[in-house]
Amino acid sequence: MVEHTLIARSPLDGYSEIFMDTRLEEVPGLAIVSIAVPQGGKTALDKAMQDAFGAMLPDTGRITTSDDNKIRFLGMSPDQVFALYDEPEAGAETEIETTLAGCGYFTRQSDNWVKLRISGPATLAALERICPVDLDPAAFPENRVARTVFEHMGSIVLGDGEEGFLLLSAASSARAFLDAVRESIIRL
Repeated sequence: MVEHTLIARSPLDGYSEIFMDTRLEEVPGLAIVSIAVPQGGKTALDKAMQDAFGAMLPDTGRITTSDDNKIRFLGMSPDQVFALYDEPEAGAETEIETTLAGCGYFTRQSDNWVKLRISGPATLAALERICPVDLDPAAFPENRVARTVFEHMGSIVLGDGEEGFLLLSAASSARAFLDAVRESIIRL
């Protein structure tokens, strides 16, 4: 009998490149769990999040962070939150699902998204060419998140430190998404 071993690979196989002083890199190992708020359960979920993580349920377009700064909660819509955190070791039950059990509905989304981080001095110039959201810090301050499109691909963008953003798009179009962002940097 032939034995096969499956090896987990990220959609872009750990891509990383620097253009002048601007870095574009895949962020493997970042877990995403979608939390749906049950009908009439917003208050209970908000209390459970505050008790467990010290973070309020974020409004749409806002981000809250756990007390230990390990989990970011992204307000994706009035009844949906994404939790972003470092992927636990394989097979480990997520703290989110275990702790908030009974207060929400959970879907693991990690493998459905490609995650890119762009940072450096040319970041805003590169993103303004392909993203219709005004990402200038005056218009898009820290702790904001937005659903948008990059070159006709559904995307999510959030601030990720000084001169940096985390960009999410469907893993099924990972290469096209990377090419769009990369090409925008190159054409500066």
